[in-house]
Amino acid sequence: MTIDYTHSEIGFKVRHLMISTVRGNFGTFGGEINENGELSFSLDVDSINTNNSDRDNHLRGTDFFDVENYPRVTFVAKNVDIKSGSVTGELTIKGITKEVTMTSEYNGVSVDPWGNTKHGLEVTGKVNRSDFGLTWNAPLEAGGVLVSDEVTLTLDLQLMESVETPVSEMA
Repeated sequence: MTIDYTHSEIGFKVRHLMISTVRGNFGTFGGEINENGELSFSLDVDSINTNNSDRDNHLRGTDFFDVENYPRVTFVAKNVDIKSGSVTGELTIKGITKEVTMTSEYNGVSVDPWGNTKHGLEVTGKVNRSDFGLTWNAPLEAGGVLVSDEVTLTLDLQLMESVETPVSEMA
């Protein structure tokens, strides 16, 4: 099954100024769940969007993702257990690979008006961004830091069993 990127979103949220949450997503991604139940995706970091172009450009730069040298984030899960709601896999950011375990919720199956069988899957997990070399920060006058180390990842996926035309050209 391939990820239907027109009906899916890969996003994140992180605490800012220790008092609010900034959300963002990636506009270009692709992936699949194969016949063995292995989930994989790849996203184009340059497609990051937090609704603020200055912040997005900062995130693309060397202080954070360094897209010139590390243009993709990948995730490969060898163990997607729908019954337990657990997804364990290897997340690679900036060339650093770490095993992460996230929770999943299977939202069921449906057939769209064009006869394509679709499945809904939500995957959520928390990672420490500094584990992946995303260490830039600034101390706050009142204490704390500008950007939290803990980042929540969210994958809201619609998966296609069969398609007449490919919806993603990404591997």
